[in-house]
Amino acid sequence: MRKRRKKRKRIGISLWLALIVLPQAQAAGKKADPESYAVVAGTVFRDPGFALPNATVTLTPAPSQAAPSVKIKKQQTLANARGEFVFRIPPVSMHYTVRAAAKGYRDEEKPIDVEGEARVEVTFSLHEESK
Repeated sequence: MRKRRKKRKRIGISLWLALIVLPQAQAAGKKADPESYAVVAGTVFRDPGFALPNATVTLTPAPSQAAPSVKIKKQQTLANARGEFVFRIPPVSMHYTVRAAAKGYRDEEKPIDVEGEARVEVTFSLHEESK
């Protein structure tokens, strides 16, 4: 005598999709508002006008201008092979100092003002140090 197994009810594929896949797809379809930011970008050159790769570029907020609601920290990056650099910063009105430095060259520093979602271009031309 054979024992009969009880038949289990199987959940259909459509129910599985409704429970698992659709909520994930709907969540992925919602796009978050992109964060707004300002950009400070530029290029570091060396005499006689060639790009200066790997120059250290520092962006420092002016101490008296610190906005209480936004914490803005000093940022540092290296210029790429074409001497270019970019900083993304909060879109608040602020004064900054941008400094470019490289071994064997005199440092150069420039003040800039950023307001809103602006793009500010800064160009440096570093000269060799006297021997």
